[in-house]
Amino acid sequence: MKRLILCLFLVLIGQAAMALEPYVRAAQLPAAEIPAQLAAVESKLQAAGFTVIGRHLPKGLPQNGTVVVTDPAILEAIRTIGGSAVVAAGIRVGVRADGSVSYMNPDYWYRAFLRDKFGSAQAAVKAAQARLVQALGEGKPFGGNVDAEDLPNYRYMFGMERFDSGNSELATHASFEEALASVQANLARNVADTSKVYEVVMPDRKIAVFGVAMNSMDSGEGWWVNKIEGAEHVAALPYEIFIVGNKVYALYARYRIALAWPDLGMGKFMGIINAPQAIQNTMSRLAAKP
Repeated sequence: MKRLILCLFLVLIGQAAMALEPYVRAAQLPAAEIPAQLAAVESKLQAAGFTVIGRHLPKGLPQNGTVVVTDPAILEAIRTIGGSAVVAAGIRVGVRADGSVSYMNPDYWYRAFLRDKFGSAQAAVKAAQARLVQALGEGKPFGGNVDAEDLPNYRYMFGMERFDSGNSELATHASFEEALASVQANLARNVADTSKVYEVVMPDRKIAVFGVAMNSMDSGEGWWVNKIEGAEHVAALPYEIFIVGNKVYALYARYRIALAWPDLGMGKFMGIINAPQAIQNTMSRLAAKP
């Protein structure tokens, strides 16, 4: 009996060890204005070998910002995998005026975004994670527990979308080049009250991803992040629109928001019931041929 209890205990411990959270707290900075905080974080990330590709100041969240970087080994893994893996190109670091810094947990996000190809990128993911710790420090993970084995097919609850749900597809174009030109032109014109935060294009693989600032005060990210009191998860932003071949996609929000806020209670989720369709409408306008 004692042996059985010990075995059960070890199994439970092993399962708990496999639970992951979406963000990691970094070393605290002194309080300062957001531009100064972003510059300090960018300098640390560049010194650790990351390339800064974007800076996001979400409308409606004035004390918050995000730095987006790329990592050479992660990009090479994405190039090798191809397809929808491109959505994972940006590594997001959240910064707040009070000096709080957090970053996306690569082990969590890449298991979700790379799914059955995660194993081929795992060495690059671990190396990037180690360099984030080197650059920014490592504190307690936070944001809500999800079992590692559940992340490749994650959904918030039965009946909701997964990564590969059909309603993530927005538009079909005649070619990759037409799809790319359409999204670039629409972002340049600030269609649907949006702006570009970053872009990563791999023309040889016919894949691309853009970080999108959704700036509408009525339906943009500031509205729904404030509604769920979720600004601490600022490293969830910006939202992505991506291209694979001649098709344009954006992960449907009942998946993408839930993945970024897995501890969100149903009551708060229902409070932004209109957000998924509003986001899809915005992204569909970006995906359309001008």
